[in-house]
Amino acid sequence: MRRDIEKELILWKLQKEKYPLIIRGARQVGKSYLVETFGKTHFQNNVVVNLEFQPQLKDCFKSLDPSEIINKLQLLLGVQIKEDNTHLCLDEIQECPQAIMSLRYFKEKMPKLAVIAAGSLLEFVMRSPDFKMPVGRVQFLYLEPMSFSEYLDATGNQNLRKFLSDVKLTDSIDDVIHKKLLELLRIYIIVGGMPAVLNEYLSSNDLMNCQRIQTALLQTYRSDFGKYAKFSQHKYLQKVFDTAPRMIGQRIKYSNIDPDTRSRDLKNALNLLTLAGIVSPIYLTKASGLPLGAQVNEQRFKLNFLDVGLMQNSCGLQGRLSMEENFMQINAGAVAEQFVGQELTVYSDKHQQASLYFWAREKKGSMAEVDYVINIGSDIFPVEVKSGKEGRLKSLRMFIEEKKSKLGIRFSQDKLSYYDKILSIPLYMVEQLPRLAEGLLR
Repeated sequence: MRRDIEKELILWKLQKEKYPLIIRGARQVGKSYLVETFGKTHFQNNVVVNLEFQPQLKDCFKSLDPSEIINKLQLLLGVQIKEDNTHLCLDEIQECPQAIMSLRYFKEKMPKLAVIAAGSLLEFVMRSPDFKMPVGRVQFLYLEPMSFSEYLDATGNQNLRKFLSDVKLTDSIDDVIHKKLLELLRIYIIVGGMPAVLNEYLSSNDLMNCQRIQTALLQTYRSDFGKYAKFSQHKYLQKVFDTAPRMIGQRIKYSNIDPDTRSRDLKNALNLLTLAGIVSPIYLTKASGLPLGAQVNEQRFKLNFLDVGLMQNSCGLQGRLSMEENFMQINAGAVAEQFVGQELTVYSDKHQQASLYFWAREKKGSMAEVDYVINIGSDIFPVEVKSGKEGRLKSLRMFIEEKKSKLGIRFSQDKLSYYDKILSIPLYMVEQLPRLAEGLLR
């Protein structure tokens, strides 16, 4: 399964002198597969060092000198590592903090060697008081679950993705194509973007098997609690982990997670799950200028889960999703809101960790809330997610009027259209949002 982020890796490879690259992301999103496949495809010589599977190789990094490290790896692995033709993959690098720190010296002393590191739970290693981050000497890429567009590619629907990338506002999407894309979207919502689940769907076409793998993945995340939290914290992590998928689209109040647990304990658990990449906070922003993150209220936030497939599995929604026609309305539209948030994240700049925001006005008699606020260049836009085919846009219009926005964006199951400053985009076209909005602003 090809990933869009590979384009960034190819651009990185073409640089004469390279910064070592660290691929970051939650567990099981496909980091190791991505890096190993890239190495095999684009390099004459591909050397993989798995620091979890081969713990004895950690000793190679006791010295931070790249020459010493390379010499030891060559002797122990029986390989050749040359600057001009080798891709060196340091997988599960979180198991060896010294290896992360050594990356600084690869940039300084072996800048032509292609070094890519991958690992999960890296954020916890980097928070350690004795860890020294090689600031300014490494680059990062962030990998998310597979997007709906990548799902189209993987399922042999590249022609549909190409069609969507060429659609203009003046074009009409035929009913048969619209229905086909909505049906593909329904399956994606059930399967989600976790590579192991999608791989199972591609090989067996069995949604029950997909559900079992999702359940196993959720259990894997629970089993990881011991890697980054004290045993006494596990019960709080479990409460937040189990509750978060059911609270998508809602303002988070700790009392709604568990009224009998101190907010401080639940807040700490939420922070740990955020660092693990399992949940992402969506903060309230004033949206009065850029950057949006400079105007947030961290006490008021909503959540997105790692993956829409895992989210609906945790909520027990698979049967309803597969049977009901208006599948996006299930769980009060939370599925649609999760999907759009996940898509906005995956199509954002892959060189920095994505952040999501929402906006609300809480004046008496004039309440309003917009699901997401985004910027495209220097322009700020409100985004509403409508799970059904109908839906008022009162909050969207309030935002446009108050913030003098050039237009508002509405995602729904309707076809593409633009009327009275509202750009209405079908849910299956989130990837095309920047292109369509920029086309209107020219």
